Amino acid sequence: MNEQLLQPTAKPARTVVPIVPASGSAHGYVPGQPDELLTRIGPGQPCGELLRRYWQPVAASAAVTRRPQLIKVLGEELVLFRTGNGQVGLLYPRCMHRGASLYYGKVGADSIACCYHGWRFDTEGHCLGQPCEPDNGRFRDKVRQPWYPTEERYGLVFAYLGPLDKKPVLPRYDILEDLAPGEFHETSVGGWGATRDETFAATPHVPYSWLQMNDNIMDPFHVQVLHSTFSVVQFAEEFAVMPSVEFTRTPNGSQAVAKRVLDDTEFSRITSYFFPNVMSIPGTDVSDGRANRISWVVPVDDTHYVQVLVARTATAGVFGTMRWKGKAWGEMTREELQDSPNDYEAQASAGVLSLHSEEHLGTSDRGIVMMRRMLKEQIAVVAEGGDPLGTSFDPGQPVISVPAGHFFRPLDKA
Repeated sequence: MNEQLLQPTAKPARTVVPIVPASGSAHGYVPGQPDELLTRIGPGQPCGELLRRYWQPVAASAAVTRRPQLIKVLGEELVLFRTGNGQVGLLYPRCMHRGASLYYGKVGADSIACCYHGWRFDTEGHCLGQPCEPDNGRFRDKVRQPWYPTEERYGLVFAYLGPLDKKPVLPRYDILEDLAPGEFHETSVGGWGATRDETFAATPHVPYSWLQMNDNIMDPFHVQVLHSTFSVVQFAEEFAVMPSVEFTRTPNGSQAVAKRVLDDTEFSRITSYFFPNVMSIPGTDVSDGRANRISWVVPVDDTHYVQVLVARTATAGVFGTMRWKGKAWGEMTREELQDSPNDYEAQASAGVLSLHSEEHLGTSDRGIVMMRRMLKEQIAVVAEGGDPLGTSFDPGQPVISVPAGHFFRPLDKA
């Protein structure tokens, strides 16, 4: 890629503070605007450059075959494929010869060939052949198709879209390691409310900003309202108790500990956030023990994202479809969605880019404020040439410990 295009030179727009008439009337109200520093994620945008310094999951490994796929991640359109020898390639789609899309290419043992004149590129963009040229291309080693590194882990394909000299080690998480006999990694790529775009059929995406879902990680209070008491109990009865919550920073992110008193038992629900867009949230039941899943909120572009999940399990169907009165979300009428809204309705109804300058944040939003502040701090670190929070360049780095889970302890009645 053109390195000049990847420099964080873009400046966030001036913040517009909403103007509210003294009467409180909506007449004359001037709306606010999104926090563009955190919602603009394309090449060259400050938050986009931060996100590019981390490995991002882009597909389930099983879905990547010798048939090329068009995907979009962090505002970039790319072609994803697997060669006959098993290597995964992620290339800029326009063939460097005459611009035909490699989406229509043919994948062989070690490369992908353009449909127009047969130029062949390996998974690192090296040109291996130019069949219309003398000697199969006498200067083919002088050109290179733009490419990105990939790695596979936990049944997912990860891509690194940042500068190669800053490529960190792909992290490992202890709750996904050392599978027991009969266990496997189950994956899901899409997210609640995700739709398929005909142009990018390989990427089901959710039609609003990644930040709206990322904020949700450190928002345990909405579980008591939206999921438990507003309409129907969507998860577990125990969540109807209003929690007391502690938000703390951790070495590579933050965590929320939501405590509820259930008769003579204290029930703690711990949610872990790993910088910048990784979460571990316990399941929707209240079984005792550590969480078994990790998920990523991966921006597709400024106004779409994909949620990528992986869980360790011995039983298929971990990411089942939630039903209300026997209906799946996609089968519900507009009136039924009004009667029983979920995360999608709450977040999507704020708009594809929420107007953050209109927000009136309270004490229950401390975790969200903490996360956004951390993002802005690390954007500044990257802009100044530093290495952002949680990146490691040591292949022997320790496995990341994930404290998330549901935990119970008896209360002393004395």
